[in-house]
Amino acid sequence: MSDSPGGGNARARIGVLGLWHLGSVTAACLAEGGFDVTGLDPDPDVVADLAGGRPPVAEPGLAELIAGGLAAGNLRFATPDAQSLAGLDVLWVAFDTPVDEEDRVDTDFVVDHVEAVLAALDQGTLVVTSSQLPVGTVAGFEAFAAEVGRADLEFAAVPENLRLGKALDSFRAAERFVAGVRSDAGREALAPLLEPFAETIEWMGVESAEMTKHALNGFLAASVAYINEIATISEAVGADAAEVSRGLKSDVRIGPRAYLGPGDAFAGGTLARDITTLRRLASANDLPDYMVAGVAASNDAHRRWARRVLADFLGGEGGLAGTRVGVWGLAYKPGTDTLRRSSSLELCRWLRAEGAEVSAHDPAVAALPAADAAVGIEMADSALGAANGTDALVVSTVWPEYREIGVGEILGAMRGSLVVDAAGHLAGTVGADPAATYVRVGVRPR
Repeated sequence: MSDSPGGGNARARIGVLGLWHLGSVTAACLAEGGFDVTGLDPDPDVVADLAGGRPPVAEPGLAELIAGGLAAGNLRFATPDAQSLAGLDVLWVAFDTPVDEEDRVDTDFVVDHVEAVLAALDQGTLVVTSSQLPVGTVAGFEAFAAEVGRADLEFAAVPENLRLGKALDSFRAAERFVAGVRSDAGREALAPLLEPFAETIEWMGVESAEMTKHALNGFLAASVAYINEIATISEAVGADAAEVSRGLKSDVRIGPRAYLGPGDAFAGGTLARDITTLRRLASANDLPDYMVAGVAASNDAHRRWARRVLADFLGGEGGLAGTRVGVWGLAYKPGTDTLRRSSSLELCRWLRAEGAEVSAHDPAVAALPAADAAVGIEMADSALGAANGTDALVVSTVWPEYREIGVGEILGAMRGSLVVDAAGHLAGTVGADPAATYVRVGVRPR
């Protein structure tokens, strides 16, 4: 172990490989914890931006945390080569794993970059994998290391558990870490890296840790799909799904923090990739996947909820052609500018294909991807600008600032009065005004 910049206690020298959202957060938090950290990425432009204090994605507090690490001298950024890899005690694999349009992970992208650096590591280096990868990936790294004469390397799995928009707190004040190790030596090497950030570490085998991530996201996905099915039935029978959810959470067998808020389908690829991975694992082992397959089918059906509402209220003989729809929020979640697999953008594209005009706003998104701009999705400078002259307003991303806009301003800007708000974000304002035609998931439209 190497001395920390402040001297005194011996602290690990850590290389964080992969510097998008997961990696830049991991590197900055580890540096804040006093470790000597080198952020590593094969893209020199990403490295240059981070070295200048510019993170690759918007995340509250991340730019300031990176600046603090750079100023303290225990955080630096480099491309992976013999010099930047030399002397590391730990290589922390933190690539954001690419996902295709079918929610299948591109494991080759991560695996190739990891295998390319293993031979250059010092003897006995601990390799920690946090990237979202299928169970068995760490065993594959171990087999490759043995083939290239590096059986001395130690491997562990610490599945990521970051939350977009709250990523810093979910790392540096984690409720717990799941940690998979092969040996007591691996546990002894890994424990000092995790203990500063969480009181609870769930120790287990490597494959169990990898599988826990799949199972956790699968469970959360099942919870989302379940409450949204309950919500759809509630709309038909006159129940309020939010009240039903509150009743469920009051049961001690479920609990108040259960993932049971009626609203949008899950999107962004995070939960969906593990549903797809679990289905692939079941198929590869000739096992049934009735439950997991049902979650995927249910969520896919619910993704069309806003489309159904807009078609029911605005559609005439010409469908949605000639209508104008405003969309509030494009990012995957509030607090980030991530547009990966954005359900809001998917809705905008569908509206354009149906002949509707679309104006959108997001406080963290300055410009649309070129493909979306090309199909005629307009980007407004303000929320009210996106609502101006619209027949309907769709609230997609629950940015807090949208709640600060008065219902009179919203309806005054619009041509119509239909507000489609899947998560009920504006239920206390627009939803309480009888002048609005307000529709949210789980309540019979009025």
